[in-house]
Order: sequence, then C-alpha cells, then structure tokens
Amino acid sequence: MSTPAPDQAAPPPPDPLRRAALIATAVLVPLVVVLLVLVNVVGRGTEAEEEPDAVAEISGTSSAPRAELPALPVDTPDITPEADLACPALMSQLPLELAEETSRRVDSDSPFAYAWGDPATVLICGAEPPAGYAVGGPPTLLVSGVEWFVDTTDPDVYVWTTVDRNVPVQVRVPASSDSAAPTALSPLIAGAIPYVEPTPAPLPD
Repeated sequence: MSTPAPDQAAPPPPDPLRRAALIATAVLVPLVVVLLVLVNVVGRGTEAEEEPDAVAEISGTSSAPRAELPALPVDTPDITPEADLACPALMSQLPLELAEETSRRVDSDSPFAYAWGDPATVLICGAEPPAGYAVGGPPTLLVSGVEWFVDTTDPDVYVWTTVDRNVPVQVRVPASSDSAAPTALSPLIAGAIPYVEPTPAPLPD
C-alpha cells in the first residue's frame, strides 16, 4: 500500500455554494425560457388588438343630410357707397346655422343678402330705412346694443330693421318663428356696422 508523497497536495473538498449555484441555474434557465415564450405570445396578441388597420364594428346609422333647397329670390335695393364699405365685414361673419336653420343659396342682385331655412329667414345689409319708424310711432327694441324697429303688419313675415347703424340691416323672420334669429345676429351687427344716432322721421301731419 503506497502513501502519497509528502509534497503532493490533497484535492480540495467540494464547494457546497458552487453546487447550489449550479442547481439554481439549471432550474432558472428553463423558467426564463418559458417566460420569454409567454411574453412573446401575449405581446403578439396585444399588438394584434392595437393594430391600426383593424376594422371597428360600428352600430347605428348616420343622419341623413339636409335636402338641398333651391336658390331663394331676394329683392334688394341699390348698393350705396356706405353699404359697400360696411357690409362685407358683416357678411363674412354670418353663421352657417342660425336658430337651428341651415343657410341656403339666394338669387339676388346684391352680394349682401343671406338666408337660412324654409320658410326662410332673410338678411339684407344695406336695406331701406323702415317706413314706419317715426317720432311718436311704435317703440323699438334694444337687443345686445342694437336698436330694432319691428314691422308686424304682414301676418306672415315680421320685418326687423336696425335704426342705429350707418347702414340699415333688415332681417325678415317668418311670423311662426320667435326672435331667436335677430337676437343671435345683434352682436355681429353691433361689431361690424358703425353706430349712428337714431333719427326717426317726423309723423305726417
């Protein structure tokens, strides 16, 4: 029986920490692989749900467009130099919808006419001064800083005309409507048409 030489070192004892690390690695590697596979599958599912080209299911129907109304004939007076200067500022601000009525085309010799709905509400910038506006005559209405004379002699149409602007603005409203249209237009008129002191005509003798 031989004995090891005295200068030959004995092999080191096994390291328990290294053994534990090897076991942990053997367990973790498959677990990481499984997690990567799950993330890849779930990620693809999420991307598919967020795909921008996907078609969404929409229920219901869209509202039908308003029927095209024919051009409305509108009689207008001759365009004065005052109207030519002041009216474009007002016309450029008129809304496409007024008192829940949509604008419509007009057939007029003046570009300063506009209309909404059917029966129509009609605006004319550069209208004639109201014939019935006189000292001691029917009272006027002040709406948002604009003074209106309202002619109700026609049972079908009420005619609102400004009396405190350097260019009269007339709004013809169906008698079945309320004052929503002149009320909504008053701030636009006040900002676009210069103010002048109202000068009613004297009553005839």
